Amino acid sequence: MGANENAVIAATSPKPVVAGFFDIASFELMQRVSNAFAQSDLVPTQFRGNLPNCMIAMDMSQRIGANPLMVMQNLYVVHGNPGWSSKFLIATINSCGRYSSLNYECVGDDPEDKNYKVRAYTTEKATGKVLMGEWITWGMVSAEGWDKKTGSKWKTMPGQMFRYRAAAFWQRAYAPEIGMGLSTAEELQDIVDVDGDGNVSVTKAKTGKARFVNAETGEITDSLRTILPFCTVESFDAQKDGWKAVVESGKKKANDLIAMIQTAEILSDDQKLEIASWETIITA
Repeated sequence: MGANENAVIAATSPKPVVAGFFDIASFELMQRVSNAFAQSDLVPTQFRGNLPNCMIAMDMSQRIGANPLMVMQNLYVVHGNPGWSSKFLIATINSCGRYSSLNYECVGDDPEDKNYKVRAYTTEKATGKVLMGEWITWGMVSAEGWDKKTGSKWKTMPGQMFRYRAAAFWQRAYAPEIGMGLSTAEELQDIVDVDGDGNVSVTKAKTGKARFVNAETGEITDSLRTILPFCTVESFDAQKDGWKAVVESGKKKANDLIAMIQTAEILSDDQKLEIASWETIITA
């Protein structure tokens, strides 16, 4: 086979489809892959049965070159403002190939000493330049009120919190593209208060919107999730015949129905599984 024939074959061969939002084939692929994630028990609850959230996480994973499941497991959704876990952010910096591993300079040996401070630093491989981050001090912690929240980790594990915060400040100063301009989950938690039942909230006067952290899972959710009620057994039983009819008629897929319901009520995992079973029964 000659070079010209090879060139013709290469020119006429279909190009591989890449998941994305901006053409039909790419969007359909994105939906199919995201739907698989949405049905998995391995993804966090904010992605389970939620196709739109999974698609956004897929897009973010492509932009930073990370595994989609790893992104979902380290992304905390806060009403239009997702936040990374600090450990994920640090791992991303260390593995991006542009810098040596992130290190920390500590002044003092006791993190509870009020003169203790920490800053992150690393070396840029291309230039050999040492990039020093901002000092995180107890004065900053107190002034920002990070240690004044009920249940604050600054009271129980200050050494770890100093490093997490120093890493976040370094990343925003030198590599904002890695975090895509997002805050860390630990930073979001520092502006909330823990209630007596273990739930966490913050007033609108502080941030302009309420936020919620699940005490068991650590999941940070948005103001709508704070205000929305959980779907009780009575509420579910009263509405499920109508919901089931929507699925049986083919008007909505089970996952789409779950996403729609959760704009008004928060479904339990068992309720989501029951809704998903309606589609399984029909398609079997």
